[in-house]
Amino acid sequence: MKKHVKSNVHWVGKVDWELKTFHGEELSTHKGSTYNSYLIQEEKNVLIDTVWTPYAKEFIDNLSSEIDLDDIDFIIANHGEVDHSGSLPALMERIPDTPIYCSANAVKSLKGQYHQDWNFKVVKTGDSIDIGNGKQLVFVEMTMLHWPDSMAVYLTGDNILFSNDAFGQHLATEALFNDKVDRCELYQEAMKYYANILNPYNPRLKKKLDEVSSLNLDIDMIATSHGVIWRDDPMQIVERYAQWAEDYQEDQITIVYDTMWNGTKTLAERIAEGISSADADVTVKMFNIAKSDVNDIVTEVFRSKTVVVGSPTMSNSTLHSVAGLIHLMKSMRFKGKKAAAFGCYGWSGESVKMINEAMADAGFEVVGEGLRNQWNPDVEAQKAAMEYGRKISQL
Repeated sequence: MKKHVKSNVHWVGKVDWELKTFHGEELSTHKGSTYNSYLIQEEKNVLIDTVWTPYAKEFIDNLSSEIDLDDIDFIIANHGEVDHSGSLPALMERIPDTPIYCSANAVKSLKGQYHQDWNFKVVKTGDSIDIGNGKQLVFVEMTMLHWPDSMAVYLTGDNILFSNDAFGQHLATEALFNDKVDRCELYQEAMKYYANILNPYNPRLKKKLDEVSSLNLDIDMIATSHGVIWRDDPMQIVERYAQWAEDYQEDQITIVYDTMWNGTKTLAERIAEGISSADADVTVKMFNIAKSDVNDIVTEVFRSKTVVVGSPTMSNSTLHSVAGLIHLMKSMRFKGKKAAAFGCYGWSGESVKMINEAMADAGFEVVGEGLRNQWNPDVEAQKAAMEYGRKISQL
């Protein structure tokens, strides 16, 4: 069922309440998501994006109940990833000659995925299409936000920016707009989305925000590809992105660890106590990697000024959960954050040194040699861990 957005613009997407992971199993989506597709009905009828492949039949059935598919004048494919384009093959079987406007890289993506030579019309930033009634669609390339083929499109007259993946959230809701959902939940999901998907592209994002600003567009709504539409003060999320892109951090220290027989866990707890005892204002959060969601951890790392990583030594190395998290953090390309290491060992004790090396390779400023403790921490070792925490608080 379509939902009214503004004037002759309607949402014709899909709310996926059951979605728990995205990008395969790479990204957790505890709150589900939406696949936002939009239908513009002016003198020209325009479809912006489709929905993910499993919902293709439902999408086309719903769309055809709202408009004769043969009356769709053209389709805009803002992004070739299957959560946006997955229903295109089924739709194009019904209307095979309909032009598809997209970036040059999107042609490569769509051809590579679906092996079809559809009626592609390549556009670039500044190109526009007249859709009648004095309105135009203006295209803006959004390269690497977050794929090479990504773009956005702006509807004049109604002043809607269809922003694709930028400014989105994985949040399933029947409420279409940002002023209809819980603000805290919305911003938590928006930050998680940014930290886990867009943070690696901060330099490009800053340039793109400047470029969009230079176009002097009046933006009354930002219609994303996932989550809600920003209609109440839509520039608030643009301003937040500008903050997040500047190597964002809060007054927070996050401790992440894995443990075998709870020795490293004990060190983590004492380090947290030491930090808090030395600085009552700093936010301290602690996560056992093996029992926590890694994307939620990454979001907290994004917020942090310092990350303290712990692992016991096993087979002359760290536990694989710790190595995997550091690998993930490296891919996020965090800047301006400090790191420290700790861990217990029985015999050889290499884990702390390996954590330091890996965190430095991941772009963190490693401070000190770390805290190593042989065997299970006794009273003196726990006092040393608290002192280590107090030192970390002063970094």
